[in-house]
Amino acid sequence: MRGVVLFLAYLLSLALIAASYGAQGATISGAAGVPVPTPSPLAEDQAFQAFLLDFRPQALAAGISAATYDQAVAGISRNQKVEDRNLNQPEFSKPIWAYLDSAVSPRRVSDGRAAMSANEEAISKISTRYGVPAEILTSIWGNESDYGRGAGSYKMVEALATLAYAGPRIDYARPQLLAALKMAEQEHYDPAAMTSSWAGAFGQTQFVPTTFLSSAVDGDGDGRIDLWLNVADALASTANVLSRAGWVAGKPWGYEVTLPPGFAYEEADLDITKPVSAWTKAGVKTAAGTELPQSGDPASLFLPAGARGPAFLVFPNFKSVLKYNNAASYALAVCLLGDQLKAAAAGASPTAPVAGAWPRDLAPLSRDERLALQDSLTKLGFDIGKVDGLIGAKSRAAVRAWQKAHALPADGFATAEILTQIAMEAKSKTATP
Repeated sequence: MRGVVLFLAYLLSLALIAASYGAQGATISGAAGVPVPTPSPLAEDQAFQAFLLDFRPQALAAGISAATYDQAVAGISRNQKVEDRNLNQPEFSKPIWAYLDSAVSPRRVSDGRAAMSANEEAISKISTRYGVPAEILTSIWGNESDYGRGAGSYKMVEALATLAYAGPRIDYARPQLLAALKMAEQEHYDPAAMTSSWAGAFGQTQFVPTTFLSSAVDGDGDGRIDLWLNVADALASTANVLSRAGWVAGKPWGYEVTLPPGFAYEEADLDITKPVSAWTKAGVKTAAGTELPQSGDPASLFLPAGARGPAFLVFPNFKSVLKYNNAASYALAVCLLGDQLKAAAAGASPTAPVAGAWPRDLAPLSRDERLALQDSLTKLGFDIGKVDGLIGAKSRAAVRAWQKAHALPADGFATAEILTQIAMEAKSKTATP
């Protein structure tokens, strides 16, 4: 009987949607010269409820009970704030030095030190068990939620259902929504009390539901996993992710280095690894100008701001942090803050996180400028893959090749000046019969 009622409700919602469109004088899509009206908020809300009804069999087929699903979606609605954030992403053009100014600030260090002291016993046990340093775990905690201050206040199921209903994140959100429902069922959570960011990340160290299912652990042995309020659970789960990602106990993440004049910058890429001895032979030294500590571990040279900025020699542990959050600026922030926390715990006097100077006069390219760069590179015959405004490995390789052909440091770092030169060259080539 309940199934019949739900089916009738579904038909009613479709009728209301059709009526709403009809009231606005909607015509058949594609009719010449006749625009299709934007659905009214009422129509969108009815369509969202129809989506929830339609998604129910998929959830049940994934092993979620009808009772859990019905409880979780009861009373939720299409969240306009989530929808707006999903469709109108802010421009991610903050330069890395500005990002690090905040991520590795004196306040972040002092708060991190206090957090480590307040949870010293728990963090020490977790660090010993998983082989991940206490300062790295604390740094991730600080970078993800500012030590619990920014763990998210949206209703997780509602946020993920809104993203799963429509928009550019459907492929991400639908598996996450199913995982969130499994979380609620397996851990006996009240779905209404499960909070997250607008994108579904939650807890002290901002897990997504699929990562929770694969890697979350009970950090304090109380028989329950609570990443929202239980610091031990959150940090143990984070340590478990890093351990599985390949973090090796007792090994460094990396350190700052200096490069010799005439260095072959095309060798500086996270995808290129060499033994430390090879970097020594190439003239790379520590930031203090001394010989590199010899190691058998493979290392990559990372130039987060190109040839004009600081350089870092990074090891597999750095790449383990990248598997936690695949953004090189994030991984560098975590590792640098970890160094600061370790020094503070040892009683060392505060020092600048980075010795080298950042090129603070450079403005990062906007998305439109990145699109223009990729378009121009394509016109010049370079394979950059998809023109999407994301400067990935192929785009960096194309910029490097162009720089090398023009006797410039081939660091692959795109600046406004390089964009101008490449765009002029592409325009000239296009204009030539």
